[in-house]
Amino acid sequence: MTERKLPVAIVGGLHADARRAVVDRLLHTVPGSVALHHDLTSAPHGTVRRTIRDTLGVREEGEAPLVDDCACCALREDLVLELLRLADGGTTRLAIVELWDSVEPRAMAEVVAARAGALAVTSVVTAVDPALLLPCLGNGDDLAAAGLAAAASDRRTVADTWARQLEYAPVLAIVDGDGADDEDRALLAQLHPTARHIPYESPELAEAALAGFDVEAAAARQHPACALLPQDADEAGVLTYVWHRTRPFHPGRLYEALEELCCAAARSRGRFWLADRPDTLLAWDAAGGALCVESAGPWLASLPDAAWEMVPPVRRAAAALDWHPEHGDCCQHLVFTSPGLDREALAGLLDSCLLTDAEYAEGRASWKRLPPAFDAFLEA
Repeated sequence: MTERKLPVAIVGGLHADARRAVVDRLLHTVPGSVALHHDLTSAPHGTVRRTIRDTLGVREEGEAPLVDDCACCALREDLVLELLRLADGGTTRLAIVELWDSVEPRAMAEVVAARAGALAVTSVVTAVDPALLLPCLGNGDDLAAAGLAAAASDRRTVADTWARQLEYAPVLAIVDGDGADDEDRALLAQLHPTARHIPYESPELAEAALAGFDVEAAAARQHPACALLPQDADEAGVLTYVWHRTRPFHPGRLYEALEELCCAAARSRGRFWLADRPDTLLAWDAAGGALCVESAGPWLASLPDAAWEMVPPVRRAAAALDWHPEHGDCCQHLVFTSPGLDREALAGLLDSCLLTDAEYAEGRASWKRLPPAFDAFLEA
């Protein structure tokens, strides 16, 4: 007889009122469900506060000490212990993990999935108030300045944290507040077009909470080399522009254009090819006017044939879509989404940062000698 696993639904998002409304709805529509919440506001005092509640109210409260001065580390350890305790009890039909404001769902989903013998992640849901979507996405403040940092070393911003919360979840639970309009809804649809958008009062929400979730597939969807990026779109004044080229960037010209590029759209992401690092796939992730650039490993075209067998099939499939007879999967694939986006001006600026015909013709040996401009990003 197969041992029953405790279903775990993770509900997150910076919109605290919307998140609480979603959790309350699940508690009332899934019999035998309980909600766990770790409040990190007490972290400066050395603890994380835990609350377990059901439809009747708070069942238990407690505290967990910080681990290495990290509130998220304490959350992870205490969360697993509490979930395992609920699983052993055998009476909980669904454990709803209500994340604190700035906690990202991917980390928690992977922590829970690691205890697959007793726990099963059945859904990841991000609660969204469409009227607050753009204000959060345009907020370049550090989480610490907003009182939302999870640790002293937390250097994330409100905007990039919200973008990852939004784009990781396959289900967006919509809690319409005052002031949402067609532009807000179009922006939400274009930022994450593959997600299910479910009104939080719909019976579909309870079904989605128990539907099942593949942690490995979700991670692959976030990897810059094979991410399912949005497609071109234009609705209610919101545009998504996909810029795809098969020529590397000149590092100096791209660096000089960064400020203008980062401010051109509320959200931009993708992968890009830099001439002085021609074998390295670079990830582009921008929100709130701030840009994060990271190495995502080598382009497949830079690997020996024997190494391809060790590359996940989803990565090989993504490379095949971009394959060029001369330089393989090396390319520019950036996506910009924003109200009022000036597509033509953006395309012109991006194109001006590519190698010229003469620079391109000089070949890779010459490209690598170009003055580096992104060392501060990549060696930080």
